[in-house]
Amino acid sequence: MSFLAALALFCTALLVGGMGFFAAIVAPLIFRVLPAEAAARFVRALFPPYYTWVLGTASAGAVALFPLSKLDSGLLACVAALAFWLRQVLMPRLNALRDAELAGDPAAGRAFARGHRLSVIANLLQLLVGCLVLSGFAL
Repeated sequence: MSFLAALALFCTALLVGGMGFFAAIVAPLIFRVLPAEAAARFVRALFPPYYTWVLGTASAGAVALFPLSKLDSGLLACVAALAFWLRQVLMPRLNALRDAELAGDPAAGRAFARGHRLSVIANLLQLLVGCLVLSGFAL
């Protein structure tokens, strides 16, 4: 295995492992152990570094894969771009909507629920794409 292939495998494994660990262990544990208000504050603080992790590992994997597989590189680049949008655009909007909901705005609550659903779907899509790219290393 070439250095670039090994680097791409490592980055993609970190991406998938980090996302899977967050979704399967960290997020459920936070809401099970902490009171609701503290859990919400903690998750709000955790998302920026989480998306930075996704952005960084997907970007590094995309760069390493570029000479080896343009398709896989492009897929990881899309994961990185989506992470950037989630971190810089959607998450601040969701935070503002959640704050407005807690202040008594029911329309903000409905908008938050839609946005949250979108972020969950986007994360699942990113994880699936990461798994797809990772599975290519097994062939």
